[in-house]
Amino acid sequence: MKIPKGRTLIMLGALVGMLSLAGAGSAAFRGEGSGKATPTTLVYAGASDPTFLDPMLDSDGESFRVTKQIFEGLVDLKPGSTAVGPKLATSWSFDKSGKVWTFNLRHGVKFHDGTAFNAKAVCFNFNRWYNFTGAFQNAGATFYYQAIFGGFAHNEVASLSSPLFKSCKAKGSYKAVITLTRKNGPFLPALSIPSFAIQSPAALKKYGANQATINNGAFAPTGSYAFQHPTGTGPFTFGSWTVKQKVVLNRNTKYWGKKSKLKQIVVVPIADNSARVQALQTGEVNAMDLLQPQDVATVNNNSNLTTKSRPAFNVAYVGINQAKPPMDKLLVRQAVAYGLNRQAVVNTFYAGRAQVANEFMPPSLFGYAKDVVKYDYNPAKAKQLLQQAGLSLPVTVDFYYPTGVSRPYMPDPQGIFQVFAASLDNSGFKVVPHSEPWRPDYVADVNAGTAGHLNMIGWTGDYGDPDNFLGVFFKAKNPQFGFDNPALTALLNKGASEVNFNKRVAIYQQANKTVMKDILPGIPYAHTRPALGFQKTVKGYIASPTGSDPFAPVFFGGV
Repeated sequence: MKIPKGRTLIMLGALVGMLSLAGAGSAAFRGEGSGKATPTTLVYAGASDPTFLDPMLDSDGESFRVTKQIFEGLVDLKPGSTAVGPKLATSWSFDKSGKVWTFNLRHGVKFHDGTAFNAKAVCFNFNRWYNFTGAFQNAGATFYYQAIFGGFAHNEVASLSSPLFKSCKAKGSYKAVITLTRKNGPFLPALSIPSFAIQSPAALKKYGANQATINNGAFAPTGSYAFQHPTGTGPFTFGSWTVKQKVVLNRNTKYWGKKSKLKQIVVVPIADNSARVQALQTGEVNAMDLLQPQDVATVNNNSNLTTKSRPAFNVAYVGINQAKPPMDKLLVRQAVAYGLNRQAVVNTFYAGRAQVANEFMPPSLFGYAKDVVKYDYNPAKAKQLLQQAGLSLPVTVDFYYPTGVSRPYMPDPQGIFQVFAASLDNSGFKVVPHSEPWRPDYVADVNAGTAGHLNMIGWTGDYGDPDNFLGVFFKAKNPQFGFDNPALTALLNKGASEVNFNKRVAIYQQANKTVMKDILPGIPYAHTRPALGFQKTVKGYIASPTGSDPFAPVFFGGV
């Protein structure tokens, strides 16, 4: 997902939220105070509040955690995987041009306000996005729309591209025909992103969903929809949102599908990792996300607790800036690859929850190439390559790492850096360390190409398509890596514009081989399986690779 995800809340706010929920959390864990009665309230700890409850305006996991329960899209990811399956659309097809998509819609579905879900509602949503103006064309406001669909009906920002979307037409009540301006392979999988959920047209209009401004450079909705009236078709309805304390969701008793056994979900923001674990241990929460690798053993050693893992759908990598000599030489970049002790990092910092990465996308994704060039730790080989490049040893490199952050793909940035620096120093390099706070400096500098010769960062996928990995990194000139390769750009654009699955697999396998052999813009080092913590009585939870988990299947059962 977009880097970075979510917002940081002060610990005081998190503690206030915990204290205000003492009754709710304890009741949920003890069966709502009724002895042997089955609990029906799930109290779940995330790291922060949502940003907004209009999913089109969100790009962070904390927001999607909540909106995923309220809203549904035309398609969704099959439980626990990145494969696309039906949701509000039961089936779909595209014509010979690859540009006209027909979605057959589910019958008998209603929005939470009682209005009908139909083809007109689908087209209303697509047209709403396409016709955004003013503040909504800010990249921070409609990040995923711009990432997938490009520009709008009338672009007001010079950097916006031509739109992918052309039109949406309702053919009767249950058939929506969406026409694109060009073929696009990622179009269907991208519709699984929570941003593209279908919302009630009546509620959007009634509560001013299209009213917003830019306040001190930040996007700010001025209507009440995104804070008080989110209205979808999902298995839970919105109850309330008390900022820095809790979001309350209630079971949708008129849900079109299988109704949840849970009557209520309470999502609380607890920014501090240790405080989330403590809340789980004391029973104040039933479940928590973002369990750090070093805390997994603590949870598993508690007889009342257990853990689950997300499938690996991320990549941590050492970025190389080719605009900074001597990194413009492939031999030097290869020396870096051989000089990084990636296996030692994976063994030391991931508590058995990671594997060494050999390319920029996870093995579970189609287009992964098993036969890419691999770079095992080999200091002698690294020194040989540096000398072959005509350089005198040691070769000085500026290496940046972030502070004040722990990411699922990078749990201990300083520790990881220290291992890498030592292995590079042993491989013909002289590492000059640089550190910056994750916000606001580090991510901005990495993206701008000003974070030294080398830097550490990563990426978590948003949907099941290689374009969301290779395309994000290399489909256009990216200052982070300091190079422009028209051949690679053309290959990735070809992959994005192809709708034949087998052809796309071959294109991305070729791209992965090219990236790791001929370009080497960075060194992937880990694919991780992020952990979640639970009371053992919590059953039915299926962790999504993308982090947007459905709560409807969850129930409480015996240990």
